[in-house]
Amino acid sequence: MAVFRNGTRVARSFRPDFALVRQNLRDAAEDHKNLLLGLKFGGVPSVNSLHAVYNFQDKPWVFAHLMQLQRRLGKENFPLIEQTFYPNYKEMLSSTRFPVVFKIGHAHGGLGKVKVDTNSDFQDMASVVAVAGTYCTVEPYVDSKYDIHVQKIGPNYKAFMRKSISGNWKTNTGSAMLEQIQMTDRYRMWVDEVSELFGGLDICALEIIVAKDGREFIIEVNDSALSLMGDSQEEDRRHIAELVAHRMQQLCTTLPTRNTPQTQCRPPMTKTTSRSSVTSMSGQPGQGTTTGSTIPSPTGDERPVFPGEAGSPQPPVRRDSQASQSSSVSSAPSVGRRQEDTSRSVFGRQGSTQNGEDTEDTMKNLRKTFAGIFGDM
Repeated sequence: MAVFRNGTRVARSFRPDFALVRQNLRDAAEDHKNLLLGLKFGGVPSVNSLHAVYNFQDKPWVFAHLMQLQRRLGKENFPLIEQTFYPNYKEMLSSTRFPVVFKIGHAHGGLGKVKVDTNSDFQDMASVVAVAGTYCTVEPYVDSKYDIHVQKIGPNYKAFMRKSISGNWKTNTGSAMLEQIQMTDRYRMWVDEVSELFGGLDICALEIIVAKDGREFIIEVNDSALSLMGDSQEEDRRHIAELVAHRMQQLCTTLPTRNTPQTQCRPPMTKTTSRSSVTSMSGQPGQGTTTGSTIPSPTGDERPVFPGEAGSPQPPVRRDSQASQSSSVSSAPSVGRRQEDTSRSVFGRQGSTQNGEDTEDTMKNLRKTFAGIFGDM
């Protein structure tokens, strides 16, 4: 996330608790695969699932799964359009029928799609595929009367009829007349079968072409990056928001009982939890602090109460003799420096609790200590 401070670009990173993917992973000039891998690496849940979004980065891969549905349901129950896949231009010799539609690489919105009428044009398109360095698919051209857009957002279904009025053979480009139609059981069955792909699609849509003779052909399926249509776009956005909130609530409420990463839907860190964690860390042994609870002294300072002490505070233990005795053990500079720090800490600790006589005795002992370390002063 780019943040600008005083005209300087500062990069900040964050980990989302949930993601809604409403953009295509790949397009003609875009590729957001690295971001998707980062979300998956961080274990971020999403709608649609990151696994499903990853599988939609190549249209031939999705079409291959649609062909599996057709084999299971039958051509009559799942009328998928015929399609031929070419891994590269070297395999593109000729087509069995014309006209055909070339779909070069992975793109949306009518990009990379060309209508070819003759074999010579087919060879010209093969040279274009060679320059592009990618795969392509070829399917028979259908003289369509209109196309149908069937969408599913959670439990909500809608169907739209789109008829081009600009004369373009691409029904999804140019000016078109849009009308919401009745959701039939046939369309519902198709989109329900498709929504089971890749572990489940919470949001998906089918593109269907209706020929002039009335035959219907399923040409492709879109994931959560589908385009909302008609006057009901605000309603569809509300359905998407409700679906996301429902998925988030499911993950957050089941997190304590499920074996999921602790980083999913973690609660925000508040001031109370922050202070309590800091207090618990400061009371651990070996951190330069004293274990046990503390009670205030009459002078306003706090001193530790160890287990086994009887409730009321006791006067601190005098350590003057210990300090003077330890200072006479060694006269090395490093040892002397440590003893000097110890003497200072003893002085600071006792000076706040002792009265005049104690202070004078402490000063005398300190003078003896410094004399033993540095010589007579």
